[in-house]
Amino acid sequence: MAKKPSKYSDLRRTANEAPLKEVLDRWMKAYGFEERAKELEVIEAWPELMGKAVAHRTKEISIQNKKLFLKIDSSVMRNELANGKEIIILRINEFAGTEIIDDVWFG
Repeated sequence: MAKKPSKYSDLRRTANEAPLKEVLDRWMKAYGFEERAKELEVIEAWPELMGKAVAHRTKEISIQNKKLFLKIDSSVMRNELANGKEIIILRINEFAGTEIIDDVWFG
């Protein structure tokens, strides 16, 4: 006698199905959204990465073509940060888990 199919049989995964997270991760990577999401995470975490004093003096921050663009309203702080560009780059890339920036420009 043939076994009657369960009402849940259509809910089982087949070989061509994948978890939603996996599908979204592949989609974001394919369309370049993964890198943009990391850039936004870095911008959001700027006060945590650099401290409240630097964050307070930072008036504009953006990332374009692996360049971090900063507008700092204090010339003294801008000079101090310019001298520590390599540390900023290392700290941000470490936070992102990948090389997200390779230079810092001050305006």
